[in-house]
Amino acid sequence: MGFNCGIIGLPNVGKSTLFNALTSAGAAASNFPFCTVDPNVGRVDMPDERLTKLSEIVRPERVVPTQMEFVDIAGLVKGASQGEGLGNKFLSHIRNVDAVAHIVRCFKSPDVTHVAGDVDPMRDVEIIESELMLSDLEAAEKKIASLRKSAKGGKKEDAELLAALEKIADGLQMGVPASETGGAAIMKDLPLLTAKPVMFVANIGEPAEENGPFVASVREFAKKRGAGFLSICTKIEAEIAELDQRERAAYRAEMGLKQSSLDNMIREGYKLLRLITYFTAGVKEVRAWTVPEGAKAPQAAGVIHTDFIKHFIRAEVIAYEDFVACGGENGAKEKGKMRVEGKEYVVRDGDVIFFRVSA
Repeated sequence: MGFNCGIIGLPNVGKSTLFNALTSAGAAASNFPFCTVDPNVGRVDMPDERLTKLSEIVRPERVVPTQMEFVDIAGLVKGASQGEGLGNKFLSHIRNVDAVAHIVRCFKSPDVTHVAGDVDPMRDVEIIESELMLSDLEAAEKKIASLRKSAKGGKKEDAELLAALEKIADGLQMGVPASETGGAAIMKDLPLLTAKPVMFVANIGEPAEENGPFVASVREFAKKRGAGFLSICTKIEAEIAELDQRERAAYRAEMGLKQSSLDNMIREGYKLLRLITYFTAGVKEVRAWTVPEGAKAPQAAGVIHTDFIKHFIRAEVIAYEDFVACGGENGAKEKGKMRVEGKEYVVRDGDVIFFRVSA
């Protein structure tokens, strides 16, 4: 699994349409609020040209890409943190994802209703942001009340967590998300919604709107927040997803789209969570694996099988570029491009690795 990303936003902004385009799972995408109640979940392959190139060299029996999981979460409305529109249930779904894709409607259409009556991207962003922060504030205050009792017993860990939460709560009251006040550091103790990595996705009606004022306002907001950003025409991407592979490139070119916005979204998610990909390459299988940036060799081996962490001996590593340039493993060995690395080796994006483990 690469990462788990929740798709959120107001009702009728294109969440389920985007989900359908990403996963081809056929989630309901009707023109009325709360079309999605229970979250839809779908997995998609991580697009990676390197995997294709490796398979052309090795010619394995099978090729296995890494995967991403997307979760289509029902639309939130003003008052969601107080239960409006089944808000408490929907907010709980967000707590279970690793990252958040906040879909913002940046197109006008008489055929698609807006819950507020008109299109105003920044108002919509503020509604969702406020509800997430209010929900976090409530959760933080409950935890603070509990910690104040236990901290009196002199437990250092409780006192440190209490101090961190009080700082976060103060920020939330001022409209500052937990991501900016240390919320990421306490996610194991309290999974705060506004501490999760987020990308803002401007949903446009046609490619020309990418340079319009609606998109510019969302882009600027994302920049100030240090969040990810991209624009997508979900309607067009959903149409493309229904075509066969040969027709997609031609249709995309006809619509003025240089590349797949969906692929860009998946890659943006990788950047958000600071993930990298390494490869294993043998005649049986060429496969992509996902690990966090900074992962050491035994941790990377453990993604294949947890026992490999304990039984790790060494990693034989070839950089992707060297593997391709040398025509594969044997060529890389002959030219001295294979390195033997130990337990402290930090895996790099694109490494082709052969792990040696004890029985």
